Amino acid sequence: MEPSLPAVYSFLVKRALQSIFLIGVLCLPIACSSTPKNGDQSAKKAVGGTDESIFLGDTIEKNYDPNVIMKRGEAFFEKEEYAEAIVEYNHFLDLHRTHQLASYAAFRIGESHMKRAKGIDRDPEPIQKAIESLERLRRDWPGSRYDGQAMEKMQECHDLLAQMHLFVGQFYYRRGSYLAAAHRFEQIMKVYPDKSVAPDALYYLALSYHDLGADDWASEQLMLLAQKYPNTSHSNDGAKLLAKIGSEAKPATVVAKKSEPVTSTPVAEAPRSASAGGVTPQVANGLMRLPSATAMGQQGFVMCRLGAWC
Repeated sequence: MEPSLPAVYSFLVKRALQSIFLIGVLCLPIACSSTPKNGDQSAKKAVGGTDESIFLGDTIEKNYDPNVIMKRGEAFFEKEEYAEAIVEYNHFLDLHRTHQLASYAAFRIGESHMKRAKGIDRDPEPIQKAIESLERLRRDWPGSRYDGQAMEKMQECHDLLAQMHLFVGQFYYRRGSYLAAAHRFEQIMKVYPDKSVAPDALYYLALSYHDLGADDWASEQLMLLAQKYPNTSHSNDGAKLLAKIGSEAKPATVVAKKSEPVTSTPVAEAPRSASAGGVTPQVANGLMRLPSATAMGQQGFVMCRLGAWC
């Protein structure tokens, strides 16, 4: 017997209601599990206490707001993305040089350049730029609260530059390029005579002169080594080399590398006007200043065959 039409309609309605109920039951766990994901996304917006929304959009207000620009710079600095941080700090100074955080931005630029340095056997440009940035801080914002810290950072930068020149000089010496090595060691003794690398530089300078056949110059450096740095690791080696030169007693100085005439002034004849800390002082407006990033005579560094900066 055929079912009546109302019975068919009733059956279909019941099946539809059952399907809706099942769908609701099955979707409930999914909805519950998706809720923490939204929470995680909102939690991820804060990195190092900085709202990531400051990186979104490109509105005029964000590009000119000093607080937004500073937050972006600080966020990049915390993420160790120092090149991007430098861009933001410079952008801040371009727009807000009279802001109360301007000196802080200038200090952060110097710090960021220092963080980009990879070691004494790598490109010294970040260290030189750090010195320039810190000098700008002391020049454009004299007496700021970051002045003392800037001086300390500059001392660290000059320590690194001295170590870089020693590394390059020793590299040249190992290759047998004694004149090039001697030039590097001379530069250290002229600009950084009170740095920790000075005794090593002076000893290797004497060795370079000795290997060139310039034993009179070598003897002067060895006597200076014994007089100025008596308790260093090269004291005994320097005394032995001085005794050896004295026993040989060559009548005249002959430079072995005739293809590379010595053009630099021997260290013994150079003026020693360096202040404590191993740097030549400059007096401007009653303030003592460290030498600039180019105080080493614009010698520059070039890439050597072994991948080091020389």
